Amino acid sequence: VSLIIRASAELDVLLIKRAESERDPWSGHIALPGGRRDTEDASLAHTAIRETSEETGVELSTSGWSLGRLGRVVPSRSTLPPITISPYVFGVQEDVEANADSPEVDRVLWMGLPDLLDPKTRGATTILLPTGPEDFPCYWVGGHVIWGLTFRVLSEFVELAGGL
Repeated sequence: VSLIIRASAELDVLLIKRAESERDPWSGHIALPGGRRDTEDASLAHTAIRETSEETGVELSTSGWSLGRLGRVVPSRSTLPPITISPYVFGVQEDVEANADSPEVDRVLWMGLPDLLDPKTRGATTILLPTGPEDFPCYWVGGHVIWGLTFRVLSEFVELAGGL
């Protein structure tokens, strides 16, 4: 996945709202742009760059710069698909625009980094799992709930950014 930071007055993070689909276990969730590695992808970083372009129209290969990689993330429940998320962090200029350029994406959101740094935006949300309702840590920002793998990736980044 790509964690994209836009250089603006307060720094913005690019998120997507996934389109509703019965075939997608994360349907309708707030997420980072990204997806599965294709055989022609030279690396996982290339996968993140390609998927970001396909989903949002942001061309990281020409308008972004790499800021590094965060630690890998796997689902915390064995009932979820066995995937590994490799988050790559990129910076882009303030004039970079993103659009929902894929049927997999309902819309794109730029969220201010200060909102994620604010402890008041952290809380919990109850998710109905096949085993019953369960509480998960989350961010509540701009009327959106950010939880699960996306929350965990953003939390690692926020922890690092908070020390800057």
